[in-house]
Amino acid sequence: MTTPFDVIVAGLGAMGSLTLYQLAQRGHRVLGFDRFSPPHAMGSSHGHSRIIREAYFEDPRYVPLVKRAYDCWDTLERQSGVTLFRQTGGLMLGPPDGMLVRGAQLSAELHQLPHELLTAREVQQRFPAFRPDANMVGVFEPRAGILSPELAIGAALHMAKSFGAEVQTGETLLGWRDVEGGVEVTTTGGRYRAASLVITVGAWTTDVAQELALPLTVQRNVQYWFSPLRSPEHFTSDVLPVFISEYDTGHSWYGFPDVGDGLKLALHHYGDTVHPDTMRREVGEHEVDFVREILSRYMPDANGPLLNSAVCLYTNAPDEHFLMGRHPQSDHVVVASPCSGHGFKFASAIGEILADLSTDRDPGFDISLFSLTRFS
Repeated sequence: MTTPFDVIVAGLGAMGSLTLYQLAQRGHRVLGFDRFSPPHAMGSSHGHSRIIREAYFEDPRYVPLVKRAYDCWDTLERQSGVTLFRQTGGLMLGPPDGMLVRGAQLSAELHQLPHELLTAREVQQRFPAFRPDANMVGVFEPRAGILSPELAIGAALHMAKSFGAEVQTGETLLGWRDVEGGVEVTTTGGRYRAASLVITVGAWTTDVAQELALPLTVQRNVQYWFSPLRSPEHFTSDVLPVFISEYDTGHSWYGFPDVGDGLKLALHHYGDTVHPDTMRREVGEHEVDFVREILSRYMPDANGPLLNSAVCLYTNAPDEHFLMGRHPQSDHVVVASPCSGHGFKFASAIGEILADLSTDRDPGFDISLFSLTRFS
């Protein structure tokens, strides 16, 4: 048994690494461990880019949290000296009464966010890569852009270690139990004690926290990188914003400008239900063909050679909101991180919240929306 820690963080993907960083810079004695060697490509936080945006179509209650996340990403950039964010603006594109446009407008208006409403013709004039349907409209927000997940996790872990955190890789959480004054944690590497444990294991949450009987599903999602077929100047980051587009009722795809590795595209909430240890990581031709059908309709000049593809994971709650809070069976344990495919942008702020929860501080945000017990 090692000397007790203040907090142990199990899982060092986006949420775990940012939590470890927050705790370490506050002066807590912390240990973080991961079954892999983060940043890695086995979970949800890889692929070189993630969108950050404020006009949150999913729910306007997320807007204060993402505003805080912008500030926290900026702090990590300044402390680490690593550029994590590239501002490109963001476009939400779809029917005016669709979930995407209607939700983005609601958040922008409620929170007085800078934004523009564009007709289909204005979208094509300003962003010539797009060929929107005539009935589509766009909501453009200037502050949106790109975060780099691998660089962010690497920077967070580097800074955590510089503040004194211990980091173990290749170590898997096997179990935990309450003991006097805290919790005892068992891993493939040994046993540890701490006042608190934070569990941020993403797609492995249902395996690790079976006692919670959380109704989570893990979904296989594919990221694609294409070389533009024509007019490559229309796909650079000073012309093309990050975007999400509703291609069918309730179904959307999203993309990033070419920042040197091709135009990146993906389908949102589109993929098979899998287990992270056994899922197929190869990408089939039929999957590429389906994306090409969408490109040929809405972005034909992008439909050139496929440069690369990669599989990542969405860990989805039935209502697609986050899960975050104290374990209902132990005040010493905090569980978080299944973020339903839209969580990375918030990781810097969620790291603060989890650091607060694990050290008995008020997080300053109403997180009742994310309650662990809401499905009971």
